Amino acid sequence: MISLFLASVIIFFVLRMLPGDASATLLGVGTTEEQLDQLRDELGANEPLVVQYAQWLKDFVTGSSVSLISGSSFGELVIQRASITVPLSLMAFTIAVLVSLPLGIVSATKRTSALGAFVSAASQVGVAVPIFWVGILLISIFSLQLGWLPAGTFPRQGWDDPGEALRALILPALTIAIAMSAVMVRYVRSSVLDVLETDYMRTAQSLGYSQSRALLRHGLRNAAVPVVAILGIELGTSLLGAVVVENVFGLGGLGQLLLSSVTSRDLPIIQNLVLLLTAVVLIINALVEILQQWLDPRLRVPHGRRRRLRVSKSQVGA
Repeated sequence: MISLFLASVIIFFVLRMLPGDASATLLGVGTTEEQLDQLRDELGANEPLVVQYAQWLKDFVTGSSVSLISGSSFGELVIQRASITVPLSLMAFTIAVLVSLPLGIVSATKRTSALGAFVSAASQVGVAVPIFWVGILLISIFSLQLGWLPAGTFPRQGWDDPGEALRALILPALTIAIAMSAVMVRYVRSSVLDVLETDYMRTAQSLGYSQSRALLRHGLRNAAVPVVAILGIELGTSLLGAVVVENVFGLGGLGQLLLSSVTSRDLPIIQNLVLLLTAVVLIINALVEILQQWLDPRLRVPHGRRRRLRVSKSQVGA
């Protein structure tokens, strides 16, 4: 909650520092100062910043925020757009996990082979390539040349036709998944390599276990602890990556809502959307921490006890 509060303060005051005036944008060219002042009074823009901040938080919590441009409720806009962004992010994340975990393990265990070198090199290329270029390339191949999948836009009937909706999300999901997989393969490879160099893995192999059996039985659980952290980060990143990809493919999700709100300086929607995405990322991080503690019970030691243990060890060393 403290992190979310600090995020809300940063979001509110940073947005107030940006150039531009929402009232002037709403009224257009040729507006008089009197008209601007009247609209600012109606929007509460002439109130002290602390009062504006408190009013914003109240509107956010009670769900009474509305768009300055369309007059639509923030809740209605989010529910409507999230039906595109959330399935898109989950599809991308699932594809990325299914691809990157085995490739990362292969890249580490077969690092001296041509296959391991190829996977490692491909992941480096994937990290370097811009995500929008990947989207354009996929559209060129699978839509324009092969004609297998639609180039963009979400069906007007939405999820009433699940088949068409899924077809519209395949290429955007692949675009995000390729960028995520490239990063995740690097982390999985690094984590598995660290485990392969540990004493207990050498001991297991000296007792007759093959490398793959020793890794499967003793190493993967330990290797999973840092990998889970990066999976959580990438899941949050998939939501933010949708901002770019939704515009490449013309999808009307949360990313496109955020971009159009920034363009029109629709401050209530920008603030609420950024705070909502921040809250989602914080929740994901909390779930990741719980999962890490389940995988490695040593992480369950309370912070105060860890500190006492460190002090005791230093005293013993002295």
